[in-house]
Amino acid sequence: MNDFTPWSSLAGGAMIGLAAGLFAVANGRIAGISGLIGSLLQRGAEGRGEKASFLLGIFVAPLLWQVFTTMPPVHFTASPWALMVAGLLVGIGTRYGAGCTSGHGVCGLARLSPRSAVATLCFMSAGFATVFLLRHVLAGA
Repeated sequence: MNDFTPWSSLAGGAMIGLAAGLFAVANGRIAGISGLIGSLLQRGAEGRGEKASFLLGIFVAPLLWQVFTTMPPVHFTASPWALMVAGLLVGIGTRYGAGCTSGHGVCGLARLSPRSAVATLCFMSAGFATVFLLRHVLAGA
C-alpha cells in the first residue's frame, strides 16, 4: 500500500488554509484551535457559537470526506496510556508556547510572525527529535 497521497494532502491543506483565512476575515481572530477550545471553556466568552461551529467542522469534515473517498484505516502502535501522556504534554506545550500548531504554524507563519516562526521551529524540532529518539535510539534498547 502506498501512503503517498499528494492530491488529497494538497486538498486538505487548501481547506485548512481557506478555513483559517475565512475565520480571520469573519472574526478578526486567529484560528488557533487550543485558543478556541480554551475560550469556549471560559464563562462569558464572546462568539461562542461561531467558535463551536468552527470546532465542530473539524470533526465533521473527515466524516464528509469519507463520502467522496475511501479513508485509510488508522492503526495506533502506541498504548492508550502513551497517547494520553502525549496529549497532555502537547496541551501543556500549547499553554507555555501561547498557541498551538494551527495558531503558530498555519496562521502565524502566514502573517510572517517572527514569534510564530520561532515557535514552529521549536515544536517541529522537538517532534523530530522525539520520533528519532523513540524509533532509532530507544527502539533497540
